[in-house]
Amino acid sequence: MAGLVDIGKGLAVVGAGLAAVGAGVGIGLVGGSACEAVARQPEAVGVIRQNMLVCAAMIEGVALLGAVMGLLVLFVVGS
Repeated sequence: MAGLVDIGKGLAVVGAGLAAVGAGVGIGLVGGSACEAVARQPEAVGVIRQNMLVCAAMIEGVALLGAVMGLLVLFVVGS
């Protein structure tokens, strides 16, 4: 039974890592798209920046939740 708990903890760490990688990719895509949008419409830079920051914050929120869930499983479940 202890082996299954250890496997679960390892999978929790992998899941938290995947959440961080996904957030990095998502923020990269959002930033790249914002740069393209500013290049096409320089006069709309304020609106584009505002929308980009809101989207980046939402992506980071999901990454933070993934990290918290991974840490909870790692340290709380099976203790």
